[in-house]
Amino acid sequence: MPAAAPPPSETVQTEFLRTLASPIQFAQLLDLVEGTAFFAKNHRFQIVLANRAFFQRLGFKSETEILGRDDYELFPKPLAQKFRADDERILAAAAPLHDIVELFLHPNGSTDWYITQKIPALDHRGCACGILGVVQRYDPRLSLRPGDPAVARAAQMLRNDPGHPWKLAGLARSVGLSIRHFDRKFKECFGLTPQAYLLKTRIQWASEALREPAAQISDVATRAGFCDQSAFTAQFRRHMGITPLRYLRQFQMNGSPQNAPDQS
Repeated sequence: MPAAAPPPSETVQTEFLRTLASPIQFAQLLDLVEGTAFFAKNHRFQIVLANRAFFQRLGFKSETEILGRDDYELFPKPLAQKFRADDERILAAAAPLHDIVELFLHPNGSTDWYITQKIPALDHRGCACGILGVVQRYDPRLSLRPGDPAVARAAQMLRNDPGHPWKLAGLARSVGLSIRHFDRKFKECFGLTPQAYLLKTRIQWASEALREPAAQISDVATRAGFCDQSAFTAQFRRHMGITPLRYLRQFQMNGSPQNAPDQS
């Protein structure tokens, strides 16, 4: 019995893709989408494709400078470990990871929220052979769905006073929601629990405070709402990839880096 003919739409798509000189054109197209960084990694987690927004965000002038490098060569070790763990999950399950919200450190010491989408790159057999990803700047204030004024008020409260000793029950009560409903709606809106959102907000606030002249780490830790300097140091290093002390030494003077990032 003859095999069924593919649908006309699939034939047209396959025909077109075969005529392309290179799939790199898709990455080049993303250069035209403002604020969107694109990357592709092979099964050894090495960068094999990157658009301008991606390599420039890392401080490079051309794609060739990062081809063949992996996250451990491009990011501080704590961040590289996190990225590698995500990539290993994607390859093992051949399944995507969506809406990964992270804080990233720019070369000048400023920080921004970014949201990453990753999918497995599939070979002709349908097996995962790499990772494709896009990274976009993430504004928590613009991510809300319509009809979530209570969650919007709560998020604004956290941003306005990250150092306050917030409790989930009190925060939920202040916006008129039960703890369970508040927690669920918050995660739907931001892709983060309220506690994770607060922690990232505290880290971002602390990174800006450390750049102020004569900033003291212990004082910043207290004002940011951490129980002690040790807890602050651990969380700061986990999210930013360097310790508060190294960050302060690099970026406090005129907001410009003085030394290489702490890779330990």
